[in-house]
Amino acid sequence: MNFIRDIFSIQNELQFQKLALDIFHYQSENVAVYKEFISHLNIDPSKITNYQDIPFIPVELFKSREIIAAGKKPEIIFESSTTTGSVPARHFVADKGIYEESFLKGFKKFYGDPADICILALLPSYLERSGSSLVYMAEKLISASEHAESGFYLSDHDKLLSVLKELKKKGQKTLLLGVSFALIELAEKFDVDLDGIIIMETGGMKGRRKEMVREDLHNFLKERFHVKDIHSEYGMTELLSQAYSSGDGIYRCVPWMKVMIRDSYDPFQMVTDGNTGNINIIDLANFYSCSFIAASDMGRMRHDGSFEVLGRTDNSDIRGCNLMVE
Repeated sequence: MNFIRDIFSIQNELQFQKLALDIFHYQSENVAVYKEFISHLNIDPSKITNYQDIPFIPVELFKSREIIAAGKKPEIIFESSTTTGSVPARHFVADKGIYEESFLKGFKKFYGDPADICILALLPSYLERSGSSLVYMAEKLISASEHAESGFYLSDHDKLLSVLKELKKKGQKTLLLGVSFALIELAEKFDVDLDGIIIMETGGMKGRRKEMVREDLHNFLKERFHVKDIHSEYGMTELLSQAYSSGDGIYRCVPWMKVMIRDSYDPFQMVTDGNTGNINIIDLANFYSCSFIAASDMGRMRHDGSFEVLGRTDNSDIRGCNLMVE
């Protein structure tokens, strides 16, 4: 069975169910940290017959353990950004080609061929360190774009605005991808009509700014840039896939990724639509690490399978998920 081929060919729930179980059984035997975690829970992997019953490892384990399948060596190691004194997460990626296939196919699904889009990236601080999965993705998307103005823009806001205005005038499909604090700095400096430009925030204050509620952030950016919606990308160092929002903070996953909401006080109990809890993520592209991750975000599921991200939570309060966290 060609797992990688099948991951990116999923078209329905039945295919997702089968592949999620196949990958779970592979990882429960071949990923030592995951195998140990399952053993701590006294779970028999052979008795798991539905992906909703699969145990999810706490995302904090990526800070203290090397999560990679037996016999594999990392082609690249992604490292999360941190605030002063905190420990970064590290994702040991055995096949960076899987990551590239995942984010390219995911981007195309939601936004079309990057060759047709001028992609401008505003990612200061992320460019100043090595190992950022976001910068890696942006570099590849910019490379796939066939527009001469595509590229990274750091502190040269005047040049960036000049380019954006010219692209808008020409009617060129354009994406401005930026971390939250950088977009805020741009918006504080300029009140400019960017209607027609796709503005996408990827989160990321990381101590540079006081955290803002996403709704307040988006309202501020919409007012200053005169756009109807602010798009968002939901991803993290520990994942190889992304979910996207085209507005209102409502995210949708690619077919090989799924989000579920767990009870904040019982990590083995999922909550029903409309109720708030902690986010569980299945990312089948994480084939050589772990595809089943209990994230540190609060969220809410919607009846159509989309979801909202409501903020961070203190993972020390997630009962039962800290069995192996150092």
